[in-house]
Amino acid sequence: MGGRRDRRPTIVDVARKAGVSKSLVSLVMRGASNVSEASRQAVLEAAQELGYRPNAMARSLVQQRSFVIGVMVSDLSNPFFIDVIQGATEAAREAGYRALVNTGGRQKDNEEDAIETLVRLQVDGLVLAGSIVDAQFIERVGAEVPTVITNRHSRSKVIDSIVIHDRKGAAMAVDHLVGLGHRKIVHITGGRGAGARNRLNGYRQAMKRHGLEEEIRVVAGAYTEKGGAEGVARLVDEGVEFTAILAPNDLAALGVLEALNARGFRVPEDVSVVGYDDTFLAGLGHIDMTSVRQDARQMGAQAVEMLIERADGQRTTTDHIVLEPTLTIRSSTAPPPH
Repeated sequence: MGGRRDRRPTIVDVARKAGVSKSLVSLVMRGASNVSEASRQAVLEAAQELGYRPNAMARSLVQQRSFVIGVMVSDLSNPFFIDVIQGATEAAREAGYRALVNTGGRQKDNEEDAIETLVRLQVDGLVLAGSIVDAQFIERVGAEVPTVITNRHSRSKVIDSIVIHDRKGAAMAVDHLVGLGHRKIVHITGGRGAGARNRLNGYRQAMKRHGLEEEIRVVAGAYTEKGGAEGVARLVDEGVEFTAILAPNDLAALGVLEALNARGFRVPEDVSVVGYDDTFLAGLGHIDMTSVRQDARQMGAQAVEMLIERADGQRTTTDHIVLEPTLTIRSSTAPPPH
């Protein structure tokens, strides 16, 4: 049998030598304010003596900050939110923070649990990307910890927001299709997804502006491939005539393309398709889909910058930023068939 291996001393062991009890060490670790400066310093010195790295822990204890930002995204299967996460984590790292990511899987109750978990972990701020929870819930959370919501419009005096101008983005898509000669343009909606209502309103307003109010056709869908495919099924089953489809996002647009192909429609010869978000999926060679672009990485990075401003006390008022969309034109759109 091998010899007994000595246990590595802990912060508690070292701090006890300085007369600091285990319970006091626990209080300091949690950032409690009812601890003497002498005890706090003893724990910091113990951490340094043991070579704890990075020294972010010591910094956290001194400043009573975690230097962790929580990021809750609505749907990890949507590539748009992957880009938001990348932008947020890169910005956090550059600022000396870490990002802790979780998701609610497009379920309201799960999102609330995910957000409450991040709050309990004492993050310094929250980025809520595409959240579908009630505004009142977000307001309560924002009163506890600096919070930024993305992809969802807000006029709150408690939380910050950063969004794309979704009405303008949807209108750009309609303008492009009308410019190609389309009149029978259908919009498959994003259901309860963040920004879906504004995209629907942008579609309606643009159709009316072009004198196509009688051609407005709206079909229920969702921000998923299944939602896009089901939207096409409804159109065909109901005998709706259409030459172009505006999908609620790129993921739903993939479902649209698959459903059209399964029913013998050619894209763009028979039907033009426009996505939304301009994720990497839209740019894949075999898809090559026209899509409304919003810069997800910029959105994630800017959300973190806004949080840090609030956490550092550089700004006490809320800020609501609206980014401008652009349209990336590819081969999924063409003039309508004669």
